[in-house]
Amino acid sequence: MKPEPETTTRDRLIAEGARLVHRQGYNHTGIQEVVKAAGVPKGSFYFYFPSKKEFGLALVDHFDGIIRKVAARALADPEAPPLARLRAFFETFVKWYEKAGWRDGCPIGNLSQELADLDEDFRARLARVNAETEEVFASLIREAQARGEAARDIDPAAAARFLLMAWQGSLTRMKVEKSPEPVENFLKMAFQRILCP
Repeated sequence: MKPEPETTTRDRLIAEGARLVHRQGYNHTGIQEVVKAAGVPKGSFYFYFPSKKEFGLALVDHFDGIIRKVAARALADPEAPPLARLRAFFETFVKWYEKAGWRDGCPIGNLSQELADLDEDFRARLARVNAETEEVFASLIREAQARGEAARDIDPAAAARFLLMAWQGSLTRMKVEKSPEPVENFLKMAFQRILCP
């Protein structure tokens, strides 16, 4: 029998911790709950993460990695119009939320609301993730403008920032209403009003 690779335990802790934190929040998720869900001894947690805070920062990176993978898939078809690729990014998450019963929302948005005012390291890490996501949006908007497919009188960076804020707001409302209407309204306003030429 081959020994278990070291990364397997860490990955399991991250995966189970991400699931729990996404569902119930960082402050309502205890280390004991994470190790129990991961099926590992508590000592294993501290082998990989010297503190819950370090674990939380690793979760931010984990959620960022998921966003990057979705963005990469949405951007994978260079033949698709840029705004179609941008819309595909959002629609991928809409499908996930539909399967979840219109709950949970954006883990980065959730952690931002919960932790940004409480800890500078979390705030800075979350701000970096938001800025990177906004740059993906802005690059697609610039490309669409160059092709005459997006309004030329909007600043791509400002529009990208607004889109991310509106998206996260629509997800908060989605959770409150347990309904797809907020995200459907976001898509309609973003792609039929704000970005259209």
